[in-house]
Amino acid sequence: MAKDSNKKQVEQITDMEVDFAQWYTDVCRKAELIDYSSIKGMFIYRPYGYAIWENIQHALDQKFKETGHENVYLPMLIPESLLQKEKDHVEGFAPECAWVTYGGSEKLEERYCIRPTSETLFCEHYKNIIHSHRDLPKLYNQWCSVLRWEKTSRPFLRHREFLWQEGHTMHATEEEAREETMRMLNIYADFMENVLAMPVVRGRKTDKEKFNGAEETYTVECMMHDRKALQAGTSHYFGDGFAKAFDITFTGKDNQPHYPHQTSWGVSTRMIGGIIMTHGDDNGLVLPPRIAPTQAVVIPVAAHKPGVLEAAASLRDRLNAAGVRSKMDDSDNSPGWKFAEYEMKGVPVRVEIGPKDMEKNQCCICRRDSGEKVFVSLDELETVVPQLLDAVHDGLYQRAKKNLEDHTKVCMTLDEVKEFMETEGGFAKTMWCGDLECELKMKEQAGVSSRCMPLQQEHVSDVCVCCGKPAKHSILWGVAYLSLIHI
Repeated sequence: MAKDSNKKQVEQITDMEVDFAQWYTDVCRKAELIDYSSIKGMFIYRPYGYAIWENIQHALDQKFKETGHENVYLPMLIPESLLQKEKDHVEGFAPECAWVTYGGSEKLEERYCIRPTSETLFCEHYKNIIHSHRDLPKLYNQWCSVLRWEKTSRPFLRHREFLWQEGHTMHATEEEAREETMRMLNIYADFMENVLAMPVVRGRKTDKEKFNGAEETYTVECMMHDRKALQAGTSHYFGDGFAKAFDITFTGKDNQPHYPHQTSWGVSTRMIGGIIMTHGDDNGLVLPPRIAPTQAVVIPVAAHKPGVLEAAASLRDRLNAAGVRSKMDDSDNSPGWKFAEYEMKGVPVRVEIGPKDMEKNQCCICRRDSGEKVFVSLDELETVVPQLLDAVHDGLYQRAKKNLEDHTKVCMTLDEVKEFMETEGGFAKTMWCGDLECELKMKEQAGVSSRCMPLQQEHVSDVCVCCGKPAKHSILWGVAYLSLIHI
């Protein structure tokens, strides 16, 4: 960690324990991830922030293609008449729609909605290309931006325009569509844990919280450092509801017409907000190595001494050749300033080399997550640095997992949930009867929303935490950073 004297050489950030929301905003700005534009709710992704998204996109896109999905791109404008075809879907998005009413100087005959999501566009396209069972499955994904006219906004967590991917698939049978729904949920969960070092709870949303028009919505829920919940990604089973609304049919092997079964699934740049709030500390951003734009920064110490810059450049080149994303800072800023700067930016490891290190054929490597320093023989550089990057990932994951486990509590009564949320916060694990009335009562009296019914059900009592009637599900309750049910 940077010493106080060094930390003063970069902009201070608010301590997270003093004001977590301000700490978060400070990190977004001062780590140069994002900036505000002149339009409220629309943000500028700065190169460093966008590079994180590019790495996320690359890793996920590879997973999608390994499972047979193809990328497409559909228009950003949706005719109002098309949007109106699925009633439940439209009602969910109506308050957030932005409309185009003029083309050039001429008023349009029909309003066009700037896409808040693309189910209707995909259905229109699928109606034109799906005719036979031989045309199925259709496994499509789209990387794009969407627009939702939100009343409030926060960097990465809620933008009016944000970047995401949205998968839309069609299948011949319910069984195949349900398998797809769970396959994509598990891809998201594995990605969160094995790439972003964010432990998740996999579960199903209640009917109140599910996506508009879906039969079932599944989610990966994460706990942030301040013990609030973040819905990081969702996967939906639609059944044949959209197919019927859009009259999409195919001729089956039995030579009879059938409606295909549909899924949708998506994640967004909100994941970057999750990374910040899960792993960050009072020195700034802490990036999981597998998506960090720079995995190792090489800092020459006493750079004016003969051979130091050349030695540092050699280390950078060797690391890049070994597949470690590396850079060297040979600016005229002091080493202390550089240490604090790259801590602020969350670079996973820092490699220092100076005249004394050169004499000993070694370098000093510092881990961003723990601040631990080790001296490494230059002959072992290509072996040790990847090992340290894996150790940083594991350390971040274990710390986040401990936060999740330590702040998930079994509660038997509504009063216990209220007390837990008021004094500690986290996920309250209870039993639930399944009634909407009890779900609303939990929100009204305890200030919590249902996060999910975990796929791994745990029987903690026989009765509902709210009404005392026989329980049907174990469920997690918590305070959330804005819902993403519209993915």
